[in-house]
Amino acid sequence: MIWTMNMKDVIISITGLQNDPDGGRDEVELVTAGQYGIEDDEIRLTYDESELTGLNGTRTTFSVNPLGVVLRREGSLNAEMVFQQGKKNIFLYETPFGSATMGVDTRRIDTRLGEHGGDLEIDYAVDFNHKPVGRNQFKINIREFHNG
Repeated sequence: MIWTMNMKDVIISITGLQNDPDGGRDEVELVTAGQYGIEDDEIRLTYDESELTGLNGTRTTFSVNPLGVVLRREGSLNAEMVFQQGKKNIFLYETPFGSATMGVDTRRIDTRLGEHGGDLEIDYAVDFNHKPVGRNQFKINIREFHNG
């Protein structure tokens, strides 16, 4: 995919919280370099996954616009998740082990992003093949990377 958007180098801090139906809680934190840009009503954030996330060889892109947030993964894993506050979106989730139907019920999207970065939070419930598997949160902080 080729974008004409002017992208800046940024440092991205992502905290992922996963709460399963049995009360278990898992938190993953990732700090990585990436690119960030704004054009018209769309904000784009992109970075390469690593062995740390188990998605080595995958590029992740968040596209934020007034209608919601789209998370796209391309490479060793290909997936697209659509987050729209108050809506449930269902799509096919493909893994090296096979495919499953995944539902994402977005509870809340909080966007505080501007020209130099900012914060994005997404709170959502997830189900696989119509079976609830938990409630998750992304907390993403983006800040410009300055050399020297």
